[in-house]
Amino acid sequence: MMNTALGRFRVIGIVEGISYLVLLGIAMPLKYWLDVPVAVKVAGSLHGLFFVLYILALAHVTFQKRWSILKVAGAFIASLLPFGNFVLDARLKREQP
Repeated sequence: MMNTALGRFRVIGIVEGISYLVLLGIAMPLKYWLDVPVAVKVAGSLHGLFFVLYILALAHVTFQKRWSILKVAGAFIASLLPFGNFVLDARLKREQP
Protein backbone atom coordinates (compact mmCIF):
# COMPACT_ATOMS: atom_id res chain seq x y z
CA MET A 1 0.00 0.00 0.00
CA MET A 2 2.91 2.36 0.62
CA ASN A 3 4.37 1.70 -2.84
CA THR A 4 2.19 4.24 -4.64
CA ALA A 5 1.37 7.91 -4.08
CA LEU A 6 -2.29 7.01 -3.66
CA GLY A 7 -1.45 4.30 -1.13
CA ARG A 8 0.73 6.67 0.89
CA PHE A 9 -2.00 9.30 0.75
CA ARG A 10 -4.56 6.82 2.05
CA VAL A 11 -2.33 5.72 4.95
CA ILE A 12 -1.48 9.29 5.92
CA GLY A 13 -5.18 10.18 5.65
CA ILE A 14 -6.14 7.43 8.08
CA VAL A 15 -3.42 8.47 10.54
CA GLU A 16 -4.43 12.12 10.23
CA GLY A 17 -8.09 11.19 10.73
CA ILE A 18 -7.29 9.20 13.86
CA SER A 19 -5.18 12.04 15.25
CA TYR A 20 -8.06 14.47 14.63
CA LEU A 21 -10.50 12.23 16.48
CA VAL A 22 -8.05 11.83 19.37
CA LEU A 23 -7.65 15.60 19.53
CA LEU A 24 -11.40 16.24 19.50
CA GLY A 25 -12.58 13.23 21.48
CA ILE A 26 -9.87 12.71 24.08
CA ALA A 27 -7.50 15.67 24.36
CA MET A 28 -10.10 18.44 24.31
CA PRO A 29 -12.27 16.82 27.02
CA LEU A 30 -9.14 16.23 29.12
CA LYS A 31 -8.24 19.89 28.81
CA TYR A 32 -11.63 21.37 29.55
CA TRP A 33 -13.18 18.82 31.92
CA LEU A 34 -10.13 17.58 33.85
CA ASP A 35 -7.82 20.60 33.46
CA VAL A 36 -5.06 18.67 31.63
CA PRO A 37 -3.90 21.16 28.96
CA VAL A 38 -0.81 19.13 28.05
CA ALA A 39 -3.06 16.62 26.28
CA VAL A 40 -4.04 19.23 23.70
CA LYS A 41 -0.44 20.37 23.29
CA VAL A 42 0.75 16.86 22.52
CA ALA A 43 -2.22 15.71 20.45
CA GLY A 44 -2.46 19.07 18.69
CA SER A 45 1.22 19.06 17.74
CA LEU A 46 1.02 15.54 16.38
CA HIS A 47 -2.16 16.32 14.51
CA GLY A 48 -0.52 19.41 13.02
CA LEU A 49 2.40 17.31 11.79
CA PHE A 50 0.07 14.72 10.28
CA PHE A 51 -2.02 17.44 8.64
CA VAL A 52 1.07 18.90 6.95
CA LEU A 53 2.03 15.41 5.75
CA TYR A 54 -1.54 14.95 4.49
CA ILE A 55 -1.35 18.17 2.45
CA LEU A 56 2.03 17.16 1.00
CA ALA A 57 0.70 13.71 0.12
CA LEU A 58 -2.39 15.31 -1.41
CA ALA A 59 -0.19 17.50 -3.60
CA HIS A 60 1.88 14.48 -4.67
CA VAL A 61 -1.10 12.33 -5.58
CA THR A 62 -2.76 15.29 -7.31
CA PHE A 63 0.15 15.77 -9.68
CA GLN A 64 0.74 12.07 -10.21
CA LYS A 65 -2.90 11.14 -10.83
CA ARG A 66 -3.87 14.49 -12.39
CA TRP A 67 -6.81 14.94 -10.07
CA SER A 68 -9.35 17.64 -10.88
CA ILE A 69 -9.63 20.70 -8.68
CA LEU A 70 -12.99 19.40 -7.41
CA LYS A 71 -11.45 16.12 -6.29
CA VAL A 72 -8.59 17.96 -4.57
CA ALA A 73 -11.05 20.31 -2.87
CA GLY A 74 -13.11 17.32 -1.73
CA ALA A 75 -10.04 15.63 -0.26
CA PHE A 76 -9.08 18.84 1.52
CA ILE A 77 -12.58 19.35 2.93
CA ALA A 78 -12.65 15.71 4.05
CA SER A 79 -9.61 16.41 6.23
CA LEU A 80 -11.51 19.16 8.04
CA LEU A 81 -14.51 17.01 8.97
CA PRO A 82 -14.50 14.39 11.72
CA PHE A 83 -14.61 10.97 10.03
CA GLY A 84 -14.17 12.67 6.64
CA ASN A 85 -10.87 10.94 5.93
CA PHE A 86 -12.45 7.55 6.54
CA VAL A 87 -15.24 8.23 4.05
CA LEU A 88 -12.66 9.49 1.53
CA ASP A 89 -10.53 6.39 2.09
CA ALA A 90 -13.46 4.11 1.30
CA ARG A 91 -13.94 5.92 -2.01
CA LEU A 92 -10.23 5.92 -2.85
CA LYS A 93 -9.96 2.22 -2.09
CA ARG A 94 -11.88 1.52 -5.30
CA GLU A 95 -9.31 3.49 -7.35
CA GLN A 96 -6.25 1.69 -6.06
CA PRO A 97 -5.18 -1.38 -8.01
